[in-house]
Amino acid sequence: MSSANGGESRPDPTTPHAASVPHLTQREQAGAWVVAVHGAFDANSAPLLASALQNAATTHTTVVVDAAGMTFADSTVLNVLLNFHQNHRLRLARPARQFLRVLELTGADKALDVRPTVEDAVAP
Repeated sequence: MSSANGGESRPDPTTPHAASVPHLTQREQAGAWVVAVHGAFDANSAPLLASALQNAATTHTTVVVDAAGMTFADSTVLNVLLNFHQNHRLRLARPARQFLRVLELTGADKALDVRPTVEDAVAP
């Protein structure tokens, strides 16, 4: 599993608030590219996600965002996902309850392909 975190070191899980530091892990799974999102993503860190999605789309037709580790996401992140989804096959897996609620309130859960598991999201 490789990590892409925009040149920053990966947070030390023993450090307070490490769970909120935005970072990504990425891997290939069943022919799809999985971008696992960890921590709090906002306007400052959304470009990290956008870049990872664009890079993944150069080599894979299906890109999965595993959102189980996302502790916060603002409208910038939602825009990144919706814009990417317009031109690429994007599946959103395991969104945390709080983020799923945002998706439902905005109607994005109807526009995006939301799956309950990563295994389901990478399936053809």
